[in-house]
Amino acid sequence: MTKKFWFASFQKIRVKASLFVLFLLVSTTLIFYFVTVRIVNNRVLDELIKRVESLSRGIASTAGYNLLSQDLLGLDNIVFRIKSSNPDIESVALVNTDSRIIVHSDIHKSGENFTPAEGIVFKQEPDATVIVEATGPSGSFFQVSSPIRFMNKRLGAVIIDINKSVLIVAQREAREKVAFVFAAILLLGVASSFLFSSFLTKPIHELSVGVAELKEGKRRQPLRVYSRDELGRLTESFNEMTALITTQQDKLSKYAQDLEDAYVSTVRVLAAAIDARDTYTLGHSTRVAQLSVAMGKEMELRSAELEDLEIACLFHDVGKIKIPDAILLKKGKLDPLEHREMARHTEYGAEILSKAPSLLKYIPAVRHHHEWHDGTGYPDGISGDEIPLAAAIISLADVYDAMTSERPYREALTEKEACQKITELAGRQFHPDLVKIFIRTIEKKLTEIKGLDQGGA
Repeated sequence: MTKKFWFASFQKIRVKASLFVLFLLVSTTLIFYFVTVRIVNNRVLDELIKRVESLSRGIASTAGYNLLSQDLLGLDNIVFRIKSSNPDIESVALVNTDSRIIVHSDIHKSGENFTPAEGIVFKQEPDATVIVEATGPSGSFFQVSSPIRFMNKRLGAVIIDINKSVLIVAQREAREKVAFVFAAILLLGVASSFLFSSFLTKPIHELSVGVAELKEGKRRQPLRVYSRDELGRLTESFNEMTALITTQQDKLSKYAQDLEDAYVSTVRVLAAAIDARDTYTLGHSTRVAQLSVAMGKEMELRSAELEDLEIACLFHDVGKIKIPDAILLKKGKLDPLEHREMARHTEYGAEILSKAPSLLKYIPAVRHHHEWHDGTGYPDGISGDEIPLAAAIISLADVYDAMTSERPYREALTEKEACQKITELAGRQFHPDLVKIFIRTIEKKLTEIKGLDQGGA
């Protein structure tokens, strides 16, 4: 679960980094695209106007002599050649100083009065070229007017009209080329951004995985250092910290194991001391622990549960410390008052364990190991599944060991007889399912003992 969390976190960081770089890239690219398109549009417009302006000045310089000599055929030839060689030009006209059209590319307009177009003036020089953007019947157009001079005398003007659609087409073609270039740049930038974000977040991912594994207590090789920058130094520091923590964990684990061994040994000594008060119960708690743990393994309990079960078994009769010797060591059967006092050893045991917080988890097993499945046991008269599992297991092992041990008032039963008695008590004193497991455990134990005896023989 932790690995999934760290992996998801890394993916979020990687996506955020990629999106941030992508946002910067797209924003920058779009800004440069629009600026470039604006520059290109202006450049195309300038080039178009310069071309038409150059044509009009060229016509003006050529047509001066023809106009002075009234060579209309020569003027018409000039206009025809210019119009036919420049199909994007709508019209070419030569006008005299009285604004009367002398020659026009449309011969029907020859002799008419010329009216200059009205619109946005792009350029106007004193007694020189005038460029106007206007709107006519066929749409928007530019009109370029250049004076015709001969020997410093003004004879008229050259008027050229060119449709604005030419400019729009040229600008669109230029924009398409610019868009293609920027699209290629953008795609390359997107790929680079993902590679860059991957390169940038790889050390972070390495660190996040390392932290997750360190948190889970797993050993691993030192993290790889990808660069010599701040992240690289951070990774090196993490490796040093991990080595130190691992060393300290090893020491602490050893101390904890030694402490646990000492604790269990102390419990065993205490259990032996309790059992030693009565020669007939010597070793009883240890045998109960062995039987209970064997039964727990048959039930496939976890390792930690088996450890807790074993210690609970060693503590199960700790309350007998408070039982007077006159009752505990009495040779015959106990009278009702004595039996009531003896039964209180479960409560005494729970009270003793309650003094230490680390022993509280063993109280349920100690207090309830004399409860019966049908609810007629003590001290609380609980029944069925209300009885803690550890207490129910200890109850079986406790009764079995008592049955198979010598007592002042009776002889020990055989393993077979004890198992028969316990089977008869299934559903009353013991949980039926646990009885089956217990009998199976005893049978396996007896089979192992028989096998060892035969092997020794």
